[in-house]
Amino acid sequence: MQNQTENRILGGFFRRLCLSLAIMAGGTGLAQAAPQGTPFVVIDAASGAVVAEQEATRRWYPASLTKLMTAYVALTALRQGKVGLDTPIVISNRAARMPPSKMGFNPGSEVTLENALRMLMVKSANDIAVTIAEGLGGTVEGFADQMNAAAARLGMRESHFVNPNGLHHDEHYSSARDMAIIGMALFRDFPQYADLYGIGALRLGDQVIPTHNGLLGRYPGADGMKTGFTCAAGFNVVASASRNGRRLIAVVLGYPNARARNFKAASLLDAGFMSGNGPALASLRALPGGPVNNRPRVCGANREQVAEDDFASPFGGANMQGDQASGLAAVQAQVGRPAFEPVPVFAGRVPGWTGPALVALDDGPRPAASAPPVTGKAKKAKARGGKKKQVARAKAKQK
Repeated sequence: MQNQTENRILGGFFRRLCLSLAIMAGGTGLAQAAPQGTPFVVIDAASGAVVAEQEATRRWYPASLTKLMTAYVALTALRQGKVGLDTPIVISNRAARMPPSKMGFNPGSEVTLENALRMLMVKSANDIAVTIAEGLGGTVEGFADQMNAAAARLGMRESHFVNPNGLHHDEHYSSARDMAIIGMALFRDFPQYADLYGIGALRLGDQVIPTHNGLLGRYPGADGMKTGFTCAAGFNVVASASRNGRRLIAVVLGYPNARARNFKAASLLDAGFMSGNGPALASLRALPGGPVNNRPRVCGANREQVAEDDFASPFGGANMQGDQASGLAAVQAQVGRPAFEPVPVFAGRVPGWTGPALVALDDGPRPAASAPPVTGKAKKAKARGGKKKQVARAKAKQK
């Protein structure tokens, strides 16, 4: 009963807020209410019909939205019988070197495909994305070929993938339209795994790992998908929600912070549930040009920026004032921070597993298990040697 009351409060508030934003923007169209340079699309997940869109075919850096395609390729291999949920995959040196977000397992550790997929979706673990890629594709590059082949089959015209985690690369890009396609394909082709994208938290031993998706447990009907952030991409999200038997998928790209992104996605979904379907997603015409690096706008002078906690961010735009700000505060007080029952995960094999583990085809030599610490004269000698190598490389570049 309490959840139904919260849903009514949230739903009514967002309907009023969407209308207010449209009026302030000088019209009632969703596209007019959005800032320029931030593509979005809302689709009906069953039919693929477009409910609303703005520059949905503009190429954009997807960041960790990439992991939806990683999951799709992994689930395809599972359906084809090439791998099982209990199949262990070995963490390689390359995987262990990935920057955060990551699980931080040591090279040589193992994780089952099922646990890896959960960690991929909830923690958005870059090391686990590489582990899945190497286990199923032999190498990251081989898995990227599988991702691009799957994208071509699905009609993702604006996408090209070079890695399984979305860490920035100039040649790694997608679009709001293509991200909606992969979201729709996951629900359509693998309905038995739909819960994977809506897990609110994981439990690894004594550690509870919350989702990055700030819509779960806060927006009425929100049931999953994925967030993503890099300085070049901005704050992205693929968000799904269901009401009265209808599921919508909203894709929002390039917002300057998680708060604005979450609010935009929520307002688009709320307005979308009051709207009918439009043209087919495949009918949208491609826009010219490549992706724009948004680092100056999103991160400014900072070399790096850590993505903020979605649940520390209220559902509001940066310039909310007056009654809107009061309404947001009331919703926050009513709903609060959601509490999820953590789904247990673990590192290692399933007890009794007797089959082989998947490994990277070429991971290079593994480091010694217990290398002695470098101290004293040896440390100084190593430092001098490092400086000599830097000088030699600098001279080589000048030639």
